[in-house]
Amino acid sequence: MSRTYNVAVVGATGRVGIELFSILEERNFPINELHALASESSKGKRMKVSEDNTVTVKSLQDFDFAGIDIVFSSAGAQVSAEFVSRAVAAGAVVIDNTSHFRTDPQVPLIVPEINLDTITNYTNKGVIANPNCTTIQMLVALAPLHRQFQIKRIVASTYQSVSGAGNEALDELFEQTKAIYTQAPTHDTKKVFTKQIAFNVIPHIDEFLEDGSTKEEWKMNFETKKILDNSIEVSATCVRVPVFIAHAISVNVEFADAISYAEAKSVLSAAEGVAVVDYRADEGYVTPFEAAGEDKVYISRLREDSSQPNTLSMWIVADNIRKGAALNAVQIAEELINFLD
Repeated sequence: MSRTYNVAVVGATGRVGIELFSILEERNFPINELHALASESSKGKRMKVSEDNTVTVKSLQDFDFAGIDIVFSSAGAQVSAEFVSRAVAAGAVVIDNTSHFRTDPQVPLIVPEINLDTITNYTNKGVIANPNCTTIQMLVALAPLHRQFQIKRIVASTYQSVSGAGNEALDELFEQTKAIYTQAPTHDTKKVFTKQIAFNVIPHIDEFLEDGSTKEEWKMNFETKKILDNSIEVSATCVRVPVFIAHAISVNVEFADAISYAEAKSVLSAAEGVAVVDYRADEGYVTPFEAAGEDKVYISRLREDSSQPNTLSMWIVADNIRKGAALNAVQIAEELINFLD
């Protein structure tokens, strides 16, 4: 009989935590015991993890990690900073979905379709970092092209759904939309975002840096270099849009080698985790609405850029909660257990 594993999910009551439970069930991950961990305020809540299984939420603060094999962490960078060393000291491997460990050179930053070979470096600190959601979907789409044609520069404009900012952000979009339709004031509903998000777009995600970029934009540059190739230059503008689930990215990509539309479409159509939907006709493209709940990274509007040699433009869409977070983490865990056996 194959081995099963004791698994803990930190941030279990959050959007990514709930999705993790769903994906672990869907993919039949070999679980012996499953623990749902969250803040003290959520202690005692019952969570449904499958049709015939529920778990009681436990407090992360006093949880004993002894005997836990794998921890999925999605409760924020500060929480990871406080508890991960405790989990690792108890013998667990932590797959961290926060920003806390991504820049650590000793911690592998993994997108399974791209750099799964770095997973053995988890032994350095007992931690594997899950990249930022926008980076994941962009690189799943671009890595197959980079292997053959070598990317020099990426210019990316993101259209990021509010789910990337958590459950309170989803509530904020809903409440503001409802208030506008009922002609009620919206000032009391602005708690997460710096400006009204309903019927608006906000070119500001995460904190501003000295050079005028935001940390979200910096992440896309840094993580692309760490995961794919340090020589690639990235210029990003990250924008929050009034969409509940799934991010979209418009990218313009310059290659070192000549590349045609036909060559790019052929490579991408054969790539793992990618689906090309590009019919150059009404409805012949994927939007966030269609991508929500799906595992694939979708590519549409693929075309050569006539203004610049060796350059392509494309539209990339994916569910940021699934492939951008929970699914990517579970895919990492599926490979990790080969080393834990």
